Amino acid sequence: MSRKHMLTIVFALVLALGGAGVGSRPTRAQERGGPTPPRLGFIDGDVSFWRPGAEDWAQAQTNTALAAGDSLYAGEGANFELQVGPRAFVRAGANTELDLESLEPAYTQFKVTGGEAALDVKRLPRGQTLEIDTPGGAFTVDRPGYYRVNVDDHATAFSARRGGFASVVPASGEALDVRDNQQVVLEGTENVQANVSAAADLDPWDRWNYDRTAQLGEAPRSVQYVPPDVAGVDDLARDGAWRDEPRYGHVWVPRDVPPDWAPYSTGRWVYDPYYEWTWVDEAPWGWCPYHYGRWVNVNGFWGWAPGPIVPAPVYAPALVAFFGAPGVGVSVSVGAPFVSWVALGFGEPVIPWWGGVGFVGAPYWGGWGGPRIVNNVTVSNTTIVNVHNITKFQNLDVHNAVVGMNREQFGRGRVQQVRLDPQHVQQLRPLHGDLGVKPVARSLVASEGRGHRPPERLRARQVVAARAPQDPVERLRAKGLNPAMDAPKPRVVNPHAGPRGGSEGRRQEQRGAGTERPAPPGSIEREGHGAAPPPPPRHERPGVERAGRPPSERPGHGVEGRTTPPPHPAPEHQARPRPERPEHGVQGRATPPSRRPAPEHQARPRPERPTPEARRERPARPERDIPSPQSRHRTAPVPERAPSSNARRERHPRQERQSFAPSGGFVKGGSYANA
Repeated sequence: MSRKHMLTIVFALVLALGGAGVGSRPTRAQERGGPTPPRLGFIDGDVSFWRPGAEDWAQAQTNTALAAGDSLYAGEGANFELQVGPRAFVRAGANTELDLESLEPAYTQFKVTGGEAALDVKRLPRGQTLEIDTPGGAFTVDRPGYYRVNVDDHATAFSARRGGFASVVPASGEALDVRDNQQVVLEGTENVQANVSAAADLDPWDRWNYDRTAQLGEAPRSVQYVPPDVAGVDDLARDGAWRDEPRYGHVWVPRDVPPDWAPYSTGRWVYDPYYEWTWVDEAPWGWCPYHYGRWVNVNGFWGWAPGPIVPAPVYAPALVAFFGAPGVGVSVSVGAPFVSWVALGFGEPVIPWWGGVGFVGAPYWGGWGGPRIVNNVTVSNTTIVNVHNITKFQNLDVHNAVVGMNREQFGRGRVQQVRLDPQHVQQLRPLHGDLGVKPVARSLVASEGRGHRPPERLRARQVVAARAPQDPVERLRAKGLNPAMDAPKPRVVNPHAGPRGGSEGRRQEQRGAGTERPAPPGSIEREGHGAAPPPPPRHERPGVERAGRPPSERPGHGVEGRTTPPPHPAPEHQARPRPERPEHGVQGRATPPSRRPAPEHQARPRPERPTPEARRERPARPERDIPSPQSRHRTAPVPERAPSSNARRERHPRQERQSFAPSGGFVKGGSYANA
């Protein structure tokens, strides 16, 4: 065997031992990395935040990424704004509690128990749906427009403007639609009365919402360099400037940062039930540069490089490399092990510490459209790089780029960073996966200040939902936390068409929303009470055939095979019944009723065998003129395109299909190759 042949075999074995193909088609979870959370982008006045498992309500912090189960409360005279897309906002006014019930890649579910909220949607990503649950009913939106909901102790009012259209599911389940310049008022919570009318005139709070959105009407320069589905782009134009770098392309440089400043140094780590450790920065522009793109240092200044524009950007809780796991970290002057991190450089992969098995700890370039760099080596068609042994990062050599803090304080407050000298930096060992730091109650909120709790009457109100919300409790309990959901669970109402129509049920079927089988129309699923099972299809009910006529009314299908008399003739104004047909078998041969095959969809009961006495008393069956085989051949031939009823019921085995995966690169045996 030649040496070249031996090297080929060894290389093939190495490729076959492991690794996931970077050039091959990624899975849906790897493509998205998870849903994009709403961003708390604006706070005006006294706004409080709460996450299940936290000690108490805390002051809200801008740039907080919301998770399922989170709650926000605007006090007297306050407002806040959530950004659910580049041109999609959810705002709440004074004395309003807004909860995030579910967060999925294409479905976001909110809850309003009291106060006023608005959905100001200039552009909604394709396939995205927003739902707002209230005590009177659930409102579903899947197109641009301006929507407002007001909830008080007795009624819920919802209006649509600016080309909006929404589906409404009241507690009664009779769905209806709210069209442009219309409003619906739902009175009550049990026997809901729905009244649709023309929308009322704009009030001062509506005009404030219009003005907020009008400020974002003109696309800033940043939109040219950032993917269109990324939120927070408008902040970049106000707080920084763009530069063109030959190696990195368009780079955004922040203004008014200290000379020794480094990315991921002015903020804190917050624990998210899904994404786990998530960075919350204090800068007003601190959303895009910390969840997308990469950071580079050029001629002594830091800049954020988004890379080439990609059609599907992917959110990440942070884009850093971690160092210093328990038992691995080094000790510095503070005398305790510490956790440190550094911003990822241009083209470097993130090693996820969140997600499921097979995703955690594996190099990940989700949403990155530029070159891929591992250990300072650019991957190309002629390079093979070990992606499971990443030890070098571009920004490790930048002065003050590595940020560290005491491990006992990680995730428990604002970062109190420890400066590392070059000697300690060389001793750092990167982490691949779990950080080994358990969250505590303080890790769930992004601020130290105590917030105001909403009135108990708001927390205790039950809402109506079109689908069951997510439950973050199990994830948090798995990390040693003790969360408590003090709000009642919503009652899930399955919509059905009411007197005005309604299309939510049809839309959910088209979208394939939800994985559970829906409840029967009009049913209400309450806590501890399941919905009644749906009635069986008509052809599956006992004693009823698919045609809708019981056997006793069909000729030749009496009890025990005896022929029953035909029914009485129908009146002239009724439809004439189908004339009786002779019982034909294969090729015209008459078949006794007892030998006729039963339909596939109904099992025919076997008749009881008569006793000898009954058999002797039973009258003899009249003889029938059964044609001979020779006479059958003399009859008209049956066309080939008209098979018998038995032949039509025959099902042929499905042929095996071959699926082909696209080629274009691979990572095998811990090696990466890009074709």
